[in-house]
Amino acid sequence: MKKTSKPINVGIAGIGRAGWGMHCPELKGRENQFRIMAACDTLPNRRTRMADAYQCRTYNSVEEMVKDPEVELIDIATRSTEHVKHALLALKAGKHVFLEKPMAVSYAEAKKLVPAMQAAKGKLFIRHNRRFEPAFQHVREIIASGLLGDVYEIKLRRNGYGRRDDWQTIMRCGGGQLLNWGPHIIDHALRLLGTPVADMWSDLKKIAAVGDAEDHIKIILKGTNGRIVDLEISGGSALGEPEYLVHGSRGALRSEGAKFHLRYIDPKQKLTLRRANPGDPEESFGSADTLQWVEKDIDICPALNVSMTSIWDYLYESIRNKKKFPINFAEALEVMNVISKARKGTPFN
Repeated sequence: MKKTSKPINVGIAGIGRAGWGMHCPELKGRENQFRIMAACDTLPNRRTRMADAYQCRTYNSVEEMVKDPEVELIDIATRSTEHVKHALLALKAGKHVFLEKPMAVSYAEAKKLVPAMQAAKGKLFIRHNRRFEPAFQHVREIIASGLLGDVYEIKLRRNGYGRRDDWQTIMRCGGGQLLNWGPHIIDHALRLLGTPVADMWSDLKKIAAVGDAEDHIKIILKGTNGRIVDLEISGGSALGEPEYLVHGSRGALRSEGAKFHLRYIDPKQKLTLRRANPGDPEESFGSADTLQWVEKDIDICPALNVSMTSIWDYLYESIRNKKKFPINFAEALEVMNVISKARKGTPFN
């Protein structure tokens, strides 16, 4: 199949913090792949700013923009509570859709996209861009290498302290950390778990944010393989923890800024056979064992050369050259399933 290099005409829905502040800068330098053809927002000053910067068409609403025959892809960066509504409009209009996280505000709402996807001419792509975070990719590579042995527990953290007061702290607006950082880190957790979820436990709290939504979440997932992923996202944590901490039967890893610190048994060392002794011990706790430890720092630099903006490259190849997009809908839907289960029975449901 011959590759094409024709740019994709994009219409950006919502040109605020995400659309203007993230998506537009990410497209800079990708003009051969994407052309910002149109944008829409309810605020006139945002439309003026966008038209001046990109000489694109502007609209007051998504309903108007999806009628533009030259727009091929609707990039949805509106408020969380509007994501499904706007995705459905775009799919019905025959457009491709790039849907910012969270894809929906609940698992039930996310499932409404299924029949629309099946009937649509265009395709739906979920923007889990942190799937391409270098540290996440490198952790996966190290686990897969077997260097740490049998990995049995992984801790993921995104912690800080802030008395946040914007709309993302208000439940009726789709606020809370479950819908903010949650889709990213839960997606990481599910990928690192390696098998389907067998059990989960969660706890949600409001600590420092001034709205009514949760700003501290704790979720523990157990896979059918027995592996545990313990994830925590907090806006109420005054002292941080490593973003990644991985424990295996032959070693461990923790993140330290732009580096990983590793301590593992030398792969060249073959462990001698040992048996538990039921007899009375002397003063020591068991017999001596000489382990050859390797301890070092390495730069976070995965073999797969990607960054979070790489998701646009994958998006282009999928639309123009029919290549498989690395985030499938079933994976994104499972993220929403975990989010809804975490809310169940809490004041934040």
